[in-house]
Amino acid sequence: MAAVPDGTTMISLPQEWVSGVGVLDKASTLLAIVEQAPTPLSELVSRSGLTRPTVHRIAVALERLGLLGRDFHGRFVLGPRLGTMSVEARYDRLAQASAPVLAELHARTGLETRILRRRGRLQTCVATGPAGAETNGTERVPVGMSRPATVGPVALVLLAWEEPEEIHDGLHGARFTAAHLAQVRRRGWARGSDVMVPGDIAFAVPVQDVGDRVAGALSVSGPRSRMDSLPERWLAAVVYDAAADLADALRRSRALPSPRRGAATAAHSRRTSSGTH
Repeated sequence: MAAVPDGTTMISLPQEWVSGVGVLDKASTLLAIVEQAPTPLSELVSRSGLTRPTVHRIAVALERLGLLGRDFHGRFVLGPRLGTMSVEARYDRLAQASAPVLAELHARTGLETRILRRRGRLQTCVATGPAGAETNGTERVPVGMSRPATVGPVALVLLAWEEPEEIHDGLHGARFTAAHLAQVRRRGWARGSDVMVPGDIAFAVPVQDVGDRVAGALSVSGPRSRMDSLPERWLAAVVYDAAADLADALRRSRALPSPRRGAATAAHSRRTSSGTH
């Protein structure tokens, strides 16, 4: 980085981020500036060292592509597509890390195990554990199977920790209320009819990524008779341990140190130690 006469710090890309394709490197420079903070056009010009017409042309093009956006003050900010790309990459890592965790959870509980996430107004299965003996090894919920994210314990878990605006949108047409979501946040899990397998009961907890963001829901399910035979506190502890293992795997895949386990897990631990359900 270097300073220009008005004291503004110009940005220079690391060599490994330079493609040699002029327009791409200019776009990358603008993205690197906006990544640091919301930036008005004038500052993009001064910090990039590019001409104002060039900055305006590239920034507007990036905005049209969803790679840049504008805040309420008209400053450029990172666009929604970048967030979507990051989320999709995180979910891919979640699915890849889930196989041994789901297998172990199935072995401990005898229940069907799966990872689900929200895709718009749908809850979609992205990973499954081994099929249970009661299904003769038949996979009842294949990867990619989707159901509306408007009902069921998984839908509750996937929405409960979202931002207020997302919760407001997600409640439209849902068969649960904001009060139900608040209850899920307090206790850290949800239990109810499994919309993926009618007649089964599902128990779902969040899988949390860096910053306690919910990357998906870990669900175990089975016939009511089987679910009712398992002590709820024991089941919650086992499923939470599996969710924590998945969260640790996500953090390792991002080459980040593993911080404390997520807020929902901590809340569950406090409840368990105090003997509450």
